Amino acid sequence: MRLSLATVATIAGLLGCHSVPEGRSAVYAVEVEKVTPGGPDTDFLEESVSTAPSPKFLGLFRGVVYEYTLFERQVLQKDLARIEAACRAKGYYEAHARAGRIHKTASNHVRVEILVDPGPLVSVSQITIVGLDDLSPRLARQVRKSVDEALPKDAPFDEEAYDATRVAALRALTDRGYAFAKVDADANVDLKSHHASVKLTIEHGGPQKLGDVRIEGLGTLPEDRVRFALSLTPDAPYSTKDIEEARQAVLDLGVFASVEVLPDLEPGPRADGRVPLLVKLEPSKMRTLRFGGGIELDALKSGVHAVAGWEHRNFFGGLRRFRVDLTAGLVFYPLRVNNIVAPTDVFPETRLRFDTKQPGLFGGRTAGFFRPSAEVYPVLIDPDPPKDAPVLGYGEIRGTLGIERTFGPAYGALSQNVQFAFPFSYLGAKNDTLSNVVISYPELELKVDLRDSRVKPRKGAYFGSSFQLAGVGGDARDFKVQPEARGYLPLGKRFVLAARAAVGFLFPQNYGSAVYGNPAVLSERDRTLDFQLVYFRGLFSGGPSSNRGYPARGVSPYGDVGFLTPDAERLKLDNPCSQGEDCRVPTGGFSLWEASIELRADIVGPLAAATFCDASDVSPNRGDLRLAHLHLSCGLGVRYDTPVGPIRLDAGYRIPGLQVIGGLTPDEKAPSLLLGAPIAIALGVGEAF
Repeated sequence: MRLSLATVATIAGLLGCHSVPEGRSAVYAVEVEKVTPGGPDTDFLEESVSTAPSPKFLGLFRGVVYEYTLFERQVLQKDLARIEAACRAKGYYEAHARAGRIHKTASNHVRVEILVDPGPLVSVSQITIVGLDDLSPRLARQVRKSVDEALPKDAPFDEEAYDATRVAALRALTDRGYAFAKVDADANVDLKSHHASVKLTIEHGGPQKLGDVRIEGLGTLPEDRVRFALSLTPDAPYSTKDIEEARQAVLDLGVFASVEVLPDLEPGPRADGRVPLLVKLEPSKMRTLRFGGGIELDALKSGVHAVAGWEHRNFFGGLRRFRVDLTAGLVFYPLRVNNIVAPTDVFPETRLRFDTKQPGLFGGRTAGFFRPSAEVYPVLIDPDPPKDAPVLGYGEIRGTLGIERTFGPAYGALSQNVQFAFPFSYLGAKNDTLSNVVISYPELELKVDLRDSRVKPRKGAYFGSSFQLAGVGGDARDFKVQPEARGYLPLGKRFVLAARAAVGFLFPQNYGSAVYGNPAVLSERDRTLDFQLVYFRGLFSGGPSSNRGYPARGVSPYGDVGFLTPDAERLKLDNPCSQGEDCRVPTGGFSLWEASIELRADIVGPLAAATFCDASDVSPNRGDLRLAHLHLSCGLGVRYDTPVGPIRLDAGYRIPGLQVIGGLTPDEKAPSLLLGAPIAIALGVGEAF
């Protein structure tokens, strides 16, 4: 295809191409070098200067969309002062910065080199706190502990940490009733000895209690539900921690765009020892209508779907939230990412979900919820199904009724769940041994979220676990527990190191022998029911939020499941399975472990990238973590930030020799290839963890 000059010019104009003005130079790179050891990290110093490299469009092209950054000597001179100030802020009071060389990398581009001599480090030699004598010994210890944690003795005299000592001491007091406390900080830096002494002077006054709580901005919304969420009662001890938790609890109602809880401290201490509070609210829109759609193409299936939803945040009053979501789609079979062919069949699938939540259920912050749903879908779990294999479908009706409560960063929910599944056939005859399945179980869910963001975390940690006990009615009796932990560590301004570890254990009481025992001892109907229960209750790994070198459910014990693969009689005839092809499918297992580590990097604007390694295993045995079954996959990914979270595309490569140490065991199956390579493509919304 040929492009005319006019077309090229039009494309360049649309992208916004820029040029370097005549006689000027664009900044190609800025490098900060330390001439002596020690000192702040060079990445930190580079972030403090205004002279920056010209930005790249999509991380590749300079001068496209974004204008060039032009080199200015006056700006560079100011940058030297900024670097020295940044060094002083980290405790290097005698730092000196000078411009090294200006290297021409092209006719109109330069590379700027800045040399820094950080000099000796000033450390904290002494921290004195004045004004603790009138406090209880316990509170005095709390104040001193908070100060020592913010700025330990013998640590570098970091100005940010120095400022944090005053805030930490003040917070220790206001969290425990001293609403009118004041903390002054003073530091003496001796450049001869390179030591700094810090003095904090505290005026704490007396402990206060909460006064009347006045609410503004409710409009027509019910006041009692907001007060239930606040849970701030007059004459309770004053606490900034309680006030912040109250604000977050009102925000969590999902009804208000902004919430402020303001203590009235202006007049000073009152005779009654109480501090009134003013709660200022700004309601958000009560109703939301949503429409959308998407295209799916992965190792298991391809299809299109449309989404519609409606939400009311004050449904029949009481701040009751009601939400309904409908997803309708078409699956094109057998088209998938590793089988690009014309579809021979089209399978409809749909999901209808309701979510009703009532805050202030028992006059406090406990909320009740009811979440019924109905779903119809094909069971596609084999990346390489045998030719003419039947395609099973399930219709499911679920219901969840429970209560939930948030305690600061902690969350707990207790619910009763009932699931009714009935099988039918999308393609071919339905196996006569298939039966309807009913599963009933209570679940306890616990979480502690210490991350700085739920959508795109940069630092912090997350811990969670769920506990399920099936057998209160239904066909399955078992106990399932699945704990996990996540951690996030920022590495400079653009990089984040994220890690995740999870385990899962399922202990079935009246099923499972078809997977971990001898299925031959079961009747055909019992064996089918056994596999059905393991399919719904068993543990699986693989997919966009798990092991990304495998498709969803790709890490699992495998078995010959009669109602998903050709039956015994057909195996004797002209069938691929009778010709050496492995037609087993994932059955699910009873012991799971997963581990992931990922380095995330912001490139430019909303575009980011990541490199990752995932490992996991699912054992057919109970209480069996097989650490030699690594299933290790590493890969690369790109992300594009959107208001609902980053759109993510990951490609995972299964490392040869590091799947199962010593070779595959009988319960496993060699995964399928994609374009002849041991890789998998994962597409999702939101970070993997």
